[in-house]
Amino acid sequence: MDRPPPEIIERLKMFLEEDIRSGDITTKAIGPLNATGVATVFAKCKTVLAGVEEIVAIAEISGLTHEVLAFEGNWMNPTNAVMRLRGPARILLQIERVSLNIIQRMSGIATKVYSMVQAAKSENPNVIVAATRKTTPGFRYFEKRAVQVGGGDPHRYALDDMVLIKNNHIAVVGGVAQAVRAAKGYVSYTKKISCEVRNLEETIEAVEAGADIVLLDNFTPDDIRKVVEVLLKRGVRESVILEASGGINEENIREYAAAGVDVLSSGALTHSYKSSDFNMILSLE
Repeated sequence: MDRPPPEIIERLKMFLEEDIRSGDITTKAIGPLNATGVATVFAKCKTVLAGVEEIVAIAEISGLTHEVLAFEGNWMNPTNAVMRLRGPARILLQIERVSLNIIQRMSGIATKVYSMVQAAKSENPNVIVAATRKTTPGFRYFEKRAVQVGGGDPHRYALDDMVLIKNNHIAVVGGVAQAVRAAKGYVSYTKKISCEVRNLEETIEAVEAGADIVLLDNFTPDDIRKVVEVLLKRGVRESVILEASGGINEENIREYAAAGVDVLSSGALTHSYKSSDFNMILSLE
């Protein structure tokens, strides 16, 4: 199992510090709890499991031992055990809520992603389902990793990953072609250039200017099929990656996948999911 990078370990420490602050007043109030305890994390619903790496890291930060009982990416059923943690009962009680918060959210995202990926690939086996930057500040790493566990693509993590020219950039520069050419003159060939477009005319303009990816924003499936048809007639369909975005969800993703794009990006993967339910049961050894 991979260990989160050092900066994420520090983030997890911050999460614990935010919750514990000067100490767990409840465990202090009810008496010494240094006896060794065993805490078992259980699923309480059917879910794709994600977030185990993070709980393992929290256990290591807190001086607990751990035993992983289920693998990320697998389906869990109610009452399935995910992992066991061992150590002082007071420490187990302190890390309970933060650990469950993380695994609940990450598993909820992974489950939604899995559902949407399967739906899309039933119509277009080669289509990629990608996330967006519509993530929770401070929690992006975990949300993006959950997307990958669920079978999706994380897309760009931050603004320095790739060039993505949006409508506001185009408005400032003065046009699609100007924006694409300016970007191509600035970045290395190692960076892909994506350009958001609003209609067929802007699509052709972006392709002719040399965009690597054309982002069809708020196009209907019928609009997309027309774009694909025109690009095929011009002999340039294979020269560009077509990505669709804007309102793509579980209800319409099949139709969008069937329209002929290469990538479907959806903010719903990380902003409209339902957290999965888990609990932690503690006993003394």
